[in-house]
Amino acid sequence: MTIPVLELSNVESSYGPVQALRGVTLTVEEGKIVTVLGANGAGKSTILKTISGIIDPSKGQVKLRGGEIQGWAPDRIVRAGIGHVPEGREVFPLLSIEDNLRMGAYTRSDPDGVAKDIEAVYGYFPILRERSKQEAGQLSGGQQQMLAIARALLSRPTVMLMDEPSLGLSPKLTNEIFKIIVRINRERGTTILLVEQNAHMALATADHGYVLETGRIVMEDTCKRLAEKEDIREFYLGIKEAGVRGHRRWKKKKQWR
Repeated sequence: MTIPVLELSNVESSYGPVQALRGVTLTVEEGKIVTVLGANGAGKSTILKTISGIIDPSKGQVKLRGGEIQGWAPDRIVRAGIGHVPEGREVFPLLSIEDNLRMGAYTRSDPDGVAKDIEAVYGYFPILRERSKQEAGQLSGGQQQMLAIARALLSRPTVMLMDEPSLGLSPKLTNEIFKIIVRINRERGTTILLVEQNAHMALATADHGYVLETGRIVMEDTCKRLAEKEDIREFYLGIKEAGVRGHRRWKKKKQWR
């Protein structure tokens, strides 16, 4: 039996007296893109923060390649192979783009390898090369999102946690970001756990999906099957069943995606 690269088993996490996760169990297979769907406040970001060590779970296990990592310090988790692209980008606004990228490699001690990887991420995001000496705070929202993803890649992660990469972006930039996410997964073999409110993009991009409601996983399946479920289509994709006409509208939207 193949051991998942990342696994949560009956995880519970809280913010003080408020319980945010209630027995969450999920697995992420190596080389796959897995998405977690849910409304605001469902606990999606809390899952990622619990994995990356920002929040310690009160119960349950977080495993990386079969070994427990819950309770580890965040820097140790980064060194173990987990990168986190946080919601809202969280770049260092007064540092240059290049220095932001080097901050992503702070756990590494191979300067030649770091320089090579900086060149590689410039290949994904040419605009960052053009503005490499510019302060990150002067970038647009889309460019900051690119920088946040590139910075996470500098740690050479086995698994990337991505929190709302389309937040605040135009449809055009959202499409661009998701194309790059797919490239990173396919070309580098990086496993990705994606939290995203844009269910259309998430289901079109990911291999497997989980639906989270008030801290509990209520559904899981391949993204293809999730996209065909009536309640997912209505509540997350905004498509109501209306006989043949509704089916034709759904097919048209799916082709447009």
